[in-house]
Amino acid sequence: MTKPPNGPRISFAAIEKKYGKPIDEWMQIIASAPLIKYMDRVNWLKTEHGVGHGHAMALVHKQQEGQS
Repeated sequence: MTKPPNGPRISFAAIEKKYGKPIDEWMQIIASAPLIKYMDRVNWLKTEHGVGHGHAMALVHKQQEGQS
């Protein structure tokens, strides 16, 4: 029997539906952010783009993974 992963799973399709932008566009928005630190970018998405905390964290995490 497989054990489910710990923590919440973020559906990027749900983010696209809720905020009306494809994930690729969110990646470009985050890349253009005038901030470098992870939590600064999370807070910027929340205040400037109205993204919820969990969604903002998932988007910033995904964007940073792409830079590695």
